Order: sequence, then structure tokens, then C-alpha cells
Amino acid sequence: MAPSAMTRWTNSLSDAQPVSYWLDDPGRPAPEPALTGDDRCDLLVVGGGYSGLWTALNAKERDPRREVVLVEGREAGWAASGRNGGFCAASLTHGIANGLARWPGEIEKLEELGARNLDAIEVAVKRYSIDCDFERTGEIDVATAPHQVAELRETYDEMAAHGLAGGAELLDADAVREQVDSPTFLGGLWDRDGVAMLHPAKLAWGLKRACLEKGVRVYEHTPALELARSGAGMAVRTPYGRVFARQVALATNIFPSLVKRIRAYTVPVYDYALMTEPLTGEQLAAIGWRNRQGLGDSANQFHYFRLSADNRVLWGGYDAIYPYGGKVRAEYDDRPETYAKLAEHFFTCFPQLEGVRFTHAWGGAIDTCSRFSAFFGTAHQGRVAYAAGYTGLGVGATRFGADVMLDLLSGERTERTSLEMVRTKPLPFPPEPFAWTGVALTKWSLARSDANGGKRNLWLKTMDRLGLGFDS
Repeated sequence: MAPSAMTRWTNSLSDAQPVSYWLDDPGRPAPEPALTGDDRCDLLVVGGGYSGLWTALNAKERDPRREVVLVEGREAGWAASGRNGGFCAASLTHGIANGLARWPGEIEKLEELGARNLDAIEVAVKRYSIDCDFERTGEIDVATAPHQVAELRETYDEMAAHGLAGGAELLDADAVREQVDSPTFLGGLWDRDGVAMLHPAKLAWGLKRACLEKGVRVYEHTPALELARSGAGMAVRTPYGRVFARQVALATNIFPSLVKRIRAYTVPVYDYALMTEPLTGEQLAAIGWRNRQGLGDSANQFHYFRLSADNRVLWGGYDAIYPYGGKVRAEYDDRPETYAKLAEHFFTCFPQLEGVRFTHAWGGAIDTCSRFSAFFGTAHQGRVAYAAGYTGLGVGATRFGADVMLDLLSGERTERTSLEMVRTKPLPFPPEPFAWTGVALTKWSLARSDANGGKRNLWLKTMDRLGLGFDS
């Protein structure tokens, strides 16, 4: 990279604040008080992100008399739920291609359940008057290399073969550039109805408010430290007290599970994003984007990008950083070398926006599992349920996962708990140094594949056969 080009791209970052744009909001609600002393309830939810908030809210909707407590180590929505791209997808399987590869016999049911789940999120947003900029604009997967055009066609044909292409449209280069104009776009696959755009932090804050209005007792700055049996139920110790509950739902995702045997199934992958200043009318006209879809490119190391309600462009992805040892640490949330790379890619995609500046740059950990989509289970003779492993597509799928946890705790067989996806688990990650070595080799191989027409080397083919992968 020429020094002049580097200076031009990095100049766009000079005013960027190292904080999530979504969380940098003067309307951010005050936290609820921490738990001091003991509390008792029917259901304790551990974790105040989407997974926990939907679990608490849906539990009260199922039975308003149920006493529900939620504890959160920091503040509701402060982690992945307040740092993501704001894509709320119907897919429960990290995309149709992953679902077809892993559960071909269930894909129609999984897609149906996912569509119903997204509809239910839209209904809840309206019912609880959650002002989160919900826009059901769909998403376009764009091809930026010739082999990706062929791959999108193959995906579309597979969808059609299963009767799942009704809401999809295959776009050639002219058609995709009519939607959003970039010289790098060679084609696209538009999912017209299966994805909504929203303000992710406002969704989390709105869900917290809805929980409080339903009578959920919410304690923030209250980390759960230890889980143990207590009589016929469970007890969770916190810094200043305890919660005694008949049942517990663990919604901690990337943070270490209180059920220790589950920890090997997820690793943290750090993902990063930039947010521009609001585009002017002239700048917006230069790229089109009148229909406001979310976009993602089709490379292995992919970007995702979208417009905010005030016409900023969020540009994220590409780098997926796994820290040795799988630690989750605040210092990993900021990575200037990735921001510089993302800025370069942004202006390569949209050269007509040269001169636009970035106001925010941030990162956060994703709970990645080897099959790219959530897994579920119970512990302590069914008194405890858990869900984790959403791998970057949890904005919508966490509501489905909340219902799975509540189904499992009820002990009843439902259409959700009957799914092979729910009844099986991914392969766990190996211990260090094998995990770090395997991830590094996979990332190198994926980059080679992107540069070599999508051809997968022996390592990736072996990983495919084993059902293993690494993704953000």
C-alpha cells in the first residue's frame, strides 16, 4: 500500500471514537440497582443481552404469575447486543447454505420457524412500543469476484429446489448496482423479506423496559459467580447476595458458562466495525441505496454494511480475531490496525464517498461455535437450561433460543425441541495450543481461497468433512 493512500484512508479515522455508535447515545437508560442480599424466584435468567431479555420477557408472556429475576454483570445490552451491525435475520442456521449443509432434512421447518420468529420480533417491537428503527428492508448478498457469482446462483438453485426461493431474487451486475452502486459489485442475491435493519442497543433497552413493565426484577452490575444445587432448586451466588430459583436459564453466550462442561463448545472471535458521519443528500445519491437493504459480500473474509436511520454507513467484518487462550478482555475491543484495513476496503467499495469521515470505531466478542449456529441443552436434572454459539447472527435467533430454553425447562416436547438442531451439539474446540493453531491455519486457508477463485485447499476440505469451521 502506497504511503499516500494509507494517509488518505487513515485520515478518515482521525476523529473516530473507540466506542460503539449504538451505545454512544444520550438516551441510554440508567442501570437498575445491583442485587444486595438474597432473592427468590421461579426462574432466574443469567445475562442481560438479547438472549436473557427475550427469555425473561417470553417467560412472563407464557405465565404472568411466574416470578422472574434477571441478573446482568454490567448493563443490559452492553456487550454483543449493543455492538453488532443491527441485522435481524430470520435465519436460525447462520444462513441458508449452512442450514442446507447441516440439516437438509429439516431445512423447510427451520426456515418456517425462523420466519415466524422474525414476525414475532416485529410484533413485539410494536406491542411494547420499542423505538429501535425497525426496517424490514431485506438483505443483498453481493458478489465481488466471478466465482462468487456462480456460488450465489448455486445457492439460489438449492433454495428453489427446496421451495425456499419465493422471497429471493437473483441480481446481475446491472441490477445490483441499480440497488446500490459500487464498481466492485458483480451480482447479488436479494432476500427481500427475511432480514430487518434495526438499532441494536435500542432494541436491548426496549426489551429491558418491557421486562420491567411485566414485573421482571432486573439487577444490573450483578455478575453471577457460582451455580449450585439448593434443595429442590438452584442457587446462584453474586458479589453481594444470592438468588434462589426453581429453574435457571443461562444466557451468557461468550462469557464463561456456569456449567463448566459447556465452555469448550464456544470460542471468542473479535469482530470490528466503523460508522461514518451522516451522508449528505449528494453523497447518498452517488451510491443509490434507495431501498435501504443490508448488504454483505460473499467472500470467506466478508464485510457487512448498512445504513443507519440518520444515513450513516456502518462498515464491519473481514478480520475475525481469535485471541490465544480464548480470553475475553476489554483491551481486545479496540484494534487500530483493523480499522485502517476496514477504511481501505470501504473506499475501495465506494470510491465516490472519498472524503467521508468515520465517527466511531469499535469491536466486540462473538460467541462462535464449530457449526456456526446455536446449540442448546440442560443441566442439573433439567433445572438449568442454556443456549449459546450464535456466531454473529444472534440478533434474531436469540429470541428463538429463548423459547427453546423455556421449552426445555418445561419438560415438554415441542416442535422446537424435536429438531435435530436442538437435540445435537457441535464438536467442541480443542485445548490450546491446538485451538489457536487450527484457527490460524483456517484463516490463512480462507484468505487463500478468496484469492484463488474460491478453491478450497486440503485443510478446508477436511474441516468441511468433519463439520468444523471458523467464522464471524
